[in-house]
Amino acid sequence: MLSVYGCPTKKVLKAKVGMDASRVLQETSMFGPELRESGRFPVVGPGPYERKWYATVTVEAGRIIKVV
Repeated sequence: MLSVYGCPTKKVLKAKVGMDASRVLQETSMFGPELRESGRFPVVGPGPYERKWYATVTVEAGRIIKVV
């Protein structure tokens, strides 16, 4: 599961569509990197230890294209 930088709400994360995913999403797995160039990823926010909301982020070519 990934976390986010500077997104206190899911609405703020949705406003970051089009941005570079590596600047918005934060790795939290101790088993190695999860973020790839393209795919759908579960995200937790506003931080890895304070889980108030969840989302699914779709990434293509390293950019966020959709947040559900």
